[in-house]
Amino acid sequence: MYINVAYVDDENPNLEDLSVPLRINNCGYYRIFSGPRIKTPHPEGRNDYQLLYIASGKGHFYFKGSAQETVVTKGNMILFRPGEPQVYFYYPKDKTEVYWVHFTGWKVEEYLERYELPKNENVIYTGVSPDYPWIYNQIIRELQLQRENYEDMISLFMHHIFITINRYIKESRHTKSNTINEIERAVHYFNENFNRPISIKEYANEHLISINWFIHSFKSIMKVPPLQYILSLRMSAAKGYLEKSNKNISEIASAVGYDNPLYFSRLFKKYSGFSPSEYKKRSTSQTENVL
Repeated sequence: MYINVAYVDDENPNLEDLSVPLRINNCGYYRIFSGPRIKTPHPEGRNDYQLLYIASGKGHFYFKGSAQETVVTKGNMILFRPGEPQVYFYYPKDKTEVYWVHFTGWKVEEYLERYELPKNENVIYTGVSPDYPWIYNQIIRELQLQRENYEDMISLFMHHIFITINRYIKESRHTKSNTINEIERAVHYFNENFNRPISIKEYANEHLISINWFIHSFKSIMKVPPLQYILSLRMSAAKGYLEKSNKNISEIASAVGYDNPLYFSRLFKKYSGFSPSEYKKRSTSQTENVL
């Protein structure tokens, strides 16, 4: 398991603060690939709001005190309001990556309404996009460093999340259902085959669609071009291998679709900010600290 969590106040992470428009209490990230299941049991809810993003894998949720399980897959946000029961599980077999942020403030409901987040639903489909992990990671970093004006900065990042969700909601209304189905089919194919050579041109030809239309439609819905999406899948898989396996760099490069380990290492550093060996050392150190 890999975890990265940051708090404004370690002693009071469940704070309701109605003296400010918006306040972030804490933000974090899980990558679950080993160990026991992770359970969050708050049947009485919390005092603040929580917004989770499933970046990979899935979570098992029991909404509003129901005994019925709802499986929430990647590309979805889950919104909990104050007092709403929060009971959910993550299992290592699902290889789940999830980000979350807890926030409070007297103006939160106004923001949620302005950006069209639903009142009576917990699950919001927001698409698979690298934008969300990037924003959550910025909040985590600001909370950890607590530089000058960090509270204003993390408030801006929270608005960034709201705006990005709202943009996806609005743009989805203008997208034809057959286009969405075609892109969902492509996403499924890329997820199943990212470790093999993939030609976007060949994929489009095989499915009798225009390559220009496909690239434009994919980027419109997923917020990244197809090749960038495939890259994100490969880099995410590479992180998993570095965190939990003893494979060497050449073996990992081959396992995620690259014949040239040097090229893979350059891509990985550009994507993550660390070389593969640096990332492995860093993740091993953080896992040991958690355990």
